[in-house]
Amino acid sequence: MGYDSGRMSQPAVKTRFAPSPTGEMHLGNARTALFNALYARHHGGVFLLRIEDTDRERSRSEHSEQLQRDLRWLGLDWQEGPGVEGGAGPYVQSERAGIYEHYYDRLIAADLAYPCYCSEQELAIARKAQQAAGQPPRYPGTCARLSADERARRAGEGRRPTLRFRVPPGQTIEFNDSVRGAQRFRSEEIGDFIIRRADGSAAFFFSNAIDDALMGVTHVLRGEDHLTNTPRQLMLLNVLELPAPAYGHIAMIVGEDGAPLSKRHGSQSLRQLRETGYLPEALCNHLARLGHTYEQDGYLSLDELAAGFALERLGRAPARHDPQQLLHWQKEAIQHATDAELWEWLQTHRFLHGRTLGDFVPQEQTIAFVQAIRDNIEMPVDAFVWAANLFAETDKYDPDAQQVIEAAGRGFFAAADAEINAGHEDFRTYSKAVGQAAGVKGKQLFMPLRAAMTGELYDPEHGGVWRNGPELGRLWELLGKPRIQRRLRRAAALCNHD
Repeated sequence: MGYDSGRMSQPAVKTRFAPSPTGEMHLGNARTALFNALYARHHGGVFLLRIEDTDRERSRSEHSEQLQRDLRWLGLDWQEGPGVEGGAGPYVQSERAGIYEHYYDRLIAADLAYPCYCSEQELAIARKAQQAAGQPPRYPGTCARLSADERARRAGEGRRPTLRFRVPPGQTIEFNDSVRGAQRFRSEEIGDFIIRRADGSAAFFFSNAIDDALMGVTHVLRGEDHLTNTPRQLMLLNVLELPAPAYGHIAMIVGEDGAPLSKRHGSQSLRQLRETGYLPEALCNHLARLGHTYEQDGYLSLDELAAGFALERLGRAPARHDPQQLLHWQKEAIQHATDAELWEWLQTHRFLHGRTLGDFVPQEQTIAFVQAIRDNIEMPVDAFVWAANLFAETDKYDPDAQQVIEAAGRGFFAAADAEINAGHEDFRTYSKAVGQAAGVKGKQLFMPLRAAMTGELYDPEHGGVWRNGPELGRLWELLGKPRIQRRLRRAAALCNHD
């Protein structure tokens, strides 16, 4: 039996992201949201957000609020969902119990659903027996044909039943997966499944499928772990005569060792990534390429990511998350941001003792500061270090800077000090004059000047690589002659020889 999971007569595209608010959003579900949002935007369609909070024990309103903040931070605003007008609401499943009851009643009336009184222990024993016999574990149908008296007896024992869907026998469920191609399942291999829990709440198979149909969702992109759920949902929609979306199951994200992504791979929640200082544009560029390819290798805006997004570019192999790739996109996002955007991003972070960059950088120099350091930062903390180095008066030098200063000698800094007030209007003419006066050039000229002006040359956290730092010409303008002169004289005091 074939199932038409397309909506060819309906030209509009509507995708959805339907998270359960049982924890914080991580890279996997953020990528699912992104793919659905990009596909909808590519086709000028609708991106819908639905909160699937039927798990009463684990769902939390604070998680729901956090994931909505995360989506907005990524730039993935929804056109239907919580807080947005739409004709298919409510968009929180805990508020849709009456809707589900209507469809439960229809299934029960058609003898396509029945109460199941089996305990968890009984079900576990049945699964073990099936596995021991080399059979796939599935519900054995214990309660499928109970008489009214037998049901009454079990209810009298205080057993609270679940409601199971009666899987039609002898059927073949076929559909075309948007990512994985033709799929085929036999109903005998599935077994009757729960559609309503013992506490009365809707099970995922049921509420998820019903809501997609009633909300007009045309395309669903979700993790490959849901692939075996699809035949169950298609059977439900078929007997209820409800339309099914086109399903596509995307590859899982794995770490560099090939194992599913987890905390041991350094995986963080979106909240943690944002608090660390990652830019949303970096996350979007990184996630959009995990399991999807683009013709362009470079940085893309959200609109450009949507324009180049296509189902045929989704891969089936596991997508490897490389933290260094995410860092690459972070650098790209920094380079593509305007000076004002960078300052807004940087100054919202708090550092040691609750201080911000505004506590160091004079307001009239904020843009000049951003222009000077943008090539030398990856995270806001890097900017904080530069702000402290450039604007806080300190006599601290890293060991390599001190070594370079002492090697240059007092005579070098005397020449540099003498030229500071010689009327040089830019760093180029100033440094040329210092080099001629001190008889040095190249590294012997610029490294001592940098060491004196910034207090550091060496960054052990970056593999022991000599770091150039901001352009000296920009630092010349940013620091100003009086501050530079004070630093040159302080460097001279370090020298114990002429």
